[in-house]
Amino acid sequence: MNIITILDGGMGKELRRIGAPFRQPEWSALALLEAPDQVTEAHRNFIAAGAEVIITNTYAVVPFHIGAERFEARGRELVELAARLARKATADADRPVRVAGSLPPVFGSYVPDDFEPDAAPDRWRILIESQIPHVDLWIGETISSTTEARVLLETLAAVAPADKPVWLAFTLDDTPGHEDATLRSGEPVSAIIDLLAAHPSAGIEAVLFNCSQPEVIRPALDALRALRPDLPLGAYANAFAEHHVESDDYAANTSVLERRDDLTADRYADLAAGWVEAGATIIGGCCDVYPEHIAALTARFAG
Repeated sequence: MNIITILDGGMGKELRRIGAPFRQPEWSALALLEAPDQVTEAHRNFIAAGAEVIITNTYAVVPFHIGAERFEARGRELVELAARLARKATADADRPVRVAGSLPPVFGSYVPDDFEPDAAPDRWRILIESQIPHVDLWIGETISSTTEARVLLETLAAVAPADKPVWLAFTLDDTPGHEDATLRSGEPVSAIIDLLAAHPSAGIEAVLFNCSQPEVIRPALDALRALRPDLPLGAYANAFAEHHVESDDYAANTSVLERRDDLTADRYADLAAGWVEAGATIIGGCCDVYPEHIAALTARFAG
């Protein structure tokens, strides 16, 4: 059996669970502004649950969440703080824990048509440069299209030393009734293979699927594995109760979707077992996936 690496879960909702300041539009960035010690606490909760890789709390440190003016004035400071807090949280762990530097969508999640390839590099540059001293690897998160992934890879190549591996995490079309394994751009997941072929020296160590309903992940993993059996794969799903694409309020960054009642820790681990069968060797959770879910993954798959 392959060795399984356990990721952490959803930082934003874990911050809310432990009582940290949390709301839209700032999402998880609000705790960086008002309660940074609770960011460290949330990281430690996931480490205690078994996470072997934690992801920096930089996902919402973008103009879409904190506003263009605040990003311009304090973006570097907040990103560096988030990376430093993640590294601090690993210091007391009883085992090695790696830190992944989150490189999020810089024009909003799930909206490939809003991506601006000419403007994105300047925003990602701030996120990359401010995290370099503190992280062990990079993870591009919730990527909606191969164009977004390509620009991110080109920015990393221009800005970051080539000494840290890169994980690319794509988000899938999980519209109810949609059965094909496609990215939110409508591209088939096979387009990822073409992207990898075009960037052989980008340091891409793994391809993952994230921030999608867990049921759509297995077909996407199967599709990639059929095309590239040697490609390291991973997955970390969300547990939103309401389908976010159907919610105008969510798209406008004014509401917080709640958690599915049926997605218990054991049920989540059952679904993750399917990902492992499909070849995933990196598993964890995204929005509304808590330390209890990560503990269930650890109990079933770690070691």
